[in-house]
Amino acid sequence: MPDFWDNPDVSQKKTIELNALKSDVASYAHLVSQKEDMETLIEMGYEEEDPDLVPEIRQMLDEFTAEFDGIRIKTLLNGEYDGSDAIVKLNAGAGGTEACDWCAMLYRMYTRWIERKGLQMELLDYLEGDEAGVKSVTFEVHGENAYGYLKSEKGVHRLVRISPFNAQGKRQTSFVSCDVMPDLGDNVEVEVRDEDIRIDTYRSSGAGGQHINKTSSAIRITHFPTGIVVTCQNERSQHMNKDKAMQMLKAKLYMLKQQENEQMLSGIRGEVTEIGWGNQIRSYVMQPYTMVKDHRTNEERGNVDQVMDGSIDPFINAYLKMLATNKKTGESQT
Repeated sequence: MPDFWDNPDVSQKKTIELNALKSDVASYAHLVSQKEDMETLIEMGYEEEDPDLVPEIRQMLDEFTAEFDGIRIKTLLNGEYDGSDAIVKLNAGAGGTEACDWCAMLYRMYTRWIERKGLQMELLDYLEGDEAGVKSVTFEVHGENAYGYLKSEKGVHRLVRISPFNAQGKRQTSFVSCDVMPDLGDNVEVEVRDEDIRIDTYRSSGAGGQHINKTSSAIRITHFPTGIVVTCQNERSQHMNKDKAMQMLKAKLYMLKQQENEQMLSGIRGEVTEIGWGNQIRSYVMQPYTMVKDHRTNEERGNVDQVMDGSIDPFINAYLKMLATNKKTGESQT
């Protein structure tokens, strides 16, 4: 047996791939079982002329359709980076304290979605708001097709509600930007010259391990030529934070290089826009009516509370379908 298999990174990757394949097989078997159960109930309904079976069959059909649609969506995740882990950064924009609160709400939404998907999350950086909420938070999502799903969330998210921070009880609009990048690991070959960066250390803040607020272990790296700033504070040591931040910087620089190709630009990261009016990809309206609408796909949901509790798969699925349709359209025209 070659020592290739003794490499823990390779072994872990193979285990993840094997578990993913087992999950796909189990999902297919469950769909077959559901189909057979529905056919049996339909036959019983006809034979016994029992209309009481209709609601049960309809519920089974809804569950079958949802699971089938989830499997079908996975087949669309065939991009170069779709299978990678994802690095997500939320930044509060226009709206002050209200925007910081909105940032915290979005962070919770994605946390709940990650739990629903059975993925793992690692907090990398967390900056609290001055009065409430979160100014910015960076976290990494580990698991099958994490980037493939979360790339749909890249852009500005807009909230409309009666602000609890407004004494006059007026409606207020606030914005948060969501940046999503694939984790390209340590194998990214990007040259970063010492004279092109500044490395700052500072005390960690916010939720974290025992090192938080005790030592200046947090790292901020500024890349002068591009203006990119990356931060990491939640690793166990300053050295680990520096390595992770440098990894994130190299990944961002690599992606910027790839974006020189226009197709890569539109397919991976999208345009960098101002966090404010006219640039939102999705609106979350809580007053005077309740509605969440994605402006790219026109997908809508009326139950805002359900969406904020992590039910964002309809928006992700609609976006992936749109990408697949656009890709087919482009191929047919060439």
